[in-house]
Amino acid sequence: MVERAKIIFIHGASSSGKSTLARAVQAQIGEPFWHVSIDHIRDSGTLPTERFRRGDFRWQEYRARFFEGFHRSLVAYASAGNNLLLEHILEEPGWASELAMMLQSFDVFFVALHCELQELVRRETLRADRPIGSATDDFHRIHEGQRYDLQLHSGQAVEDNAAQLISAWASRRSPSVFEELALEARSRPAYSSGL
Repeated sequence: MVERAKIIFIHGASSSGKSTLARAVQAQIGEPFWHVSIDHIRDSGTLPTERFRRGDFRWQEYRARFFEGFHRSLVAYASAGNNLLLEHILEEPGWASELAMMLQSFDVFFVALHCELQELVRRETLRADRPIGSATDDFHRIHEGQRYDLQLHSGQAVEDNAAQLISAWASRRSPSVFEELALEARSRPAYSSGL
């Protein structure tokens, strides 16, 4: 029998330090976790990124199906018993409820990573691998109305944040925020996961 997979979901603005935190947690936590993100797909060459940039294809026509596929892939990985360190940005209003329903079979621990706006803009400018303004847009939107199992700030040393996350994860209690979101979504009669 496959053990119930565990998912540590790190949510934060573009350039907030999610990847750095995920790598630090992965290096210290006492169980094997896959580090999964949209950036891994983009950077691996899986997408025809250059052709989207050139305008051969319009990203807006393919964006929804790309994210739907990514979300479904998380279910597939976890269903096989793989623990996931997921870094993701809930860019669309319905994604939190949708993912809560899709991931309700798993042990999900939802973590916010906050970062000051000035620092986000500085990092985004240095990285130069995403549209300028993404971090500012995320800063003003993505945490609004969200509930979390743990909230961290990227102004702290990454080693301290990783240790705090692992400690909080080890002592987590049920129901988690994602369990509550799934219950709320199930209680809405018009809910549709899009599956």
